Amino acid sequence: MTGFMGNTAPVYFGLTLVIMGFAAYMTGMGLANTWRPIWQPVFYSALLGFADRFLVFSLFDGELLSLTGYLVDSVSLIIISLFAYRTAQARRMVSQYPWLYERVGLFGWREKG
Repeated sequence: MTGFMGNTAPVYFGLTLVIMGFAAYMTGMGLANTWRPIWQPVFYSALLGFADRFLVFSLFDGELLSLTGYLVDSVSLIIISLFAYRTAQARRMVSQYPWLYERVGLFGWREKG
């Protein structure tokens, strides 16, 4: 895994999924709560991927310029961010417009009627 991603599995799970994943989750929640468009969580998560690669390089002696490592890290953070964005958006729509919408599952809402 070191050759493919430029870091080890514990570093990926600990730094990327737990620490940077929390940052991506909060980014998605914040952007959804302020009614931002859906491309912004993707953009900011890609930037978090750069920060993650730098932290892997500086703290754990990983590869800084690992393209596959950056892509895996960024895609993981984008998925977390979009999950948070969509759940927050669904919760926001239902709580802000309770006379119009009702919750359908974790990610959706529908018109009442």
